[in-house]
Amino acid sequence: MPGCCGFACRYCALIIAPQGTALVFADDTLLVFDKPADLLSVPGRGADKQDCLSARVMQHFADARIVHRLDMATSGLLLMARGAANQRILSLAFANRQVEKNYEALVDAMIEPAVNPDEWQSIDLPIALDWPRRPLRIIDPAQGKPSQTLWRLITHEESLCASRLLLAPVTGRSHQLRVHLAAIGHPILGDTLYAPSHVAARSQRMLLHATRLQLAHPVTRESLRFDSPAPF
Repeated sequence: MPGCCGFACRYCALIIAPQGTALVFADDTLLVFDKPADLLSVPGRGADKQDCLSARVMQHFADARIVHRLDMATSGLLLMARGAANQRILSLAFANRQVEKNYEALVDAMIEPAVNPDEWQSIDLPIALDWPRRPLRIIDPAQGKPSQTLWRLITHEESLCASRLLLAPVTGRSHQLRVHLAAIGHPILGDTLYAPSHVAARSQRMLLHATRLQLAHPVTRESLRFDSPAPF
């Protein structure tokens, strides 16, 4: 029978998703989950930061391995590998930019529409770790690593004085979308790390969601696409 991703998933109808998560796809090679906001992807430092998506998943799939991460405050699609060999293959696909990732965000202020609404705009600003305030990141032309984010206006949310953006990170730096959007003057609503306090206070959660993952299956080479509508 079709799984919730639209494919004939072997396990989707048979396995209960780990607590607080939604199982989108599962087979012998990979897993896709819809992570809620305010759940770590991997364990953090300290006994109070051991509950996370990967720990919950491994209670059901002992061979599950992390391939990429979402910030704790970010919700949406997260892919895991089944076993070390598939982890290497999928990690290489991410490194070689063979995995398409899209996000949606609600950001502060009304962004002027582009002349061509289907045209991607680009943010090219180098990102570095802010050592005195780590794990925060900063824009640093001297020490930062090249970082690129593509974005496109979806719509204006006039009641919120906000803009809904479609985002496509080309590189994968930590906090990249958050840092880049704050740097161009449009921080994400609810972002307690990079938005001014009055913008952070406009939402109880950060309004950033991983909406799409698209890749070739590592074994079958079938094109896979997973979608998760933004819950805001």
